[in-house]
Amino acid sequence: MSAAGFAAEAAKLPAFIRRDWKIALSYRAVFVADVLGLASQVFVFFFIAKLIDPGALPTYGGTVPSYLAFVVIGLVINLTAGVLLYTVANSLRQEQMMGTMEALLSTPTSGATLQFGSVAYTLMLVPIRAAALLTAIGLLFGLDLHVSGALPALALLLCFLPFTWGLGLISAGLVVTFRRGTNATGFVVTALGLISGAVFPIAMLPGVLRTIAEWNAFAIAIEGVREALIGGSGWGAALSDMARLVPLSLAGLALGVLCFRWAMQRERRRGTLGQY
Repeated sequence: MSAAGFAAEAAKLPAFIRRDWKIALSYRAVFVADVLGLASQVFVFFFIAKLIDPGALPTYGGTVPSYLAFVVIGLVINLTAGVLLYTVANSLRQEQMMGTMEALLSTPTSGATLQFGSVAYTLMLVPIRAAALLTAIGLLFGLDLHVSGALPALALLLCFLPFTWGLGLISAGLVVTFRRGTNATGFVVTALGLISGAVFPIAMLPGVLRTIAEWNAFAIAIEGVREALIGGSGWGAALSDMARLVPLSLAGLALGVLCFRWAMQRERRRGTLGQY
């Protein structure tokens, strides 16, 4: 694609963002429900934390965290991943249900622009949302988090998002092909979340699962953010984690793009793209 063509495609992205912003304003209850859902989980873990011996938790930068600080970071990152994952599939499903998918595809807009445009608003909102949630929970429950670790933690989160986006594109491909598919992808995400160390230390896992967890993008992101916010480890540790996380994220995104492209081409050949 030429520079002029790339600029023309990029100029279309604000239209997607404005559309999704207006939709979000129309359905404020969804955002409130997400926040209340996370708040209820934090409230439950607040009392569970009273039963957990901090000595059983790993240390970060020589700091022994409270169980609440340990689990809150895992919950927020998993929620962030879930929001992006389901946004990709649900936005495509909405286009199918409203009958606008074929109209969009008939415009001189590339498939990559449609894929990125469908999540551009969420990609902008998710890091801000995660930072706001962590800040609010930290202030409310008096969590001892290092402010100096905020930027390394944000950088790790941004490196992690393409991996989740790739899973979302796989889910979107399943939706295009089978008109359903979020449940299957949701199962995979749940499995990855269980071995991510979000709610219990990875060291407690059996040997095989512990080995898998070492290359689980969820686990790398969560542990990296904990090192930054709880241990105050700074950019040195964050860059080391990013060196492991970026290849996984790029591979996940590439796989998602290929799966989604294959699904779209298949449905176009069959003439069933507009069916729902």
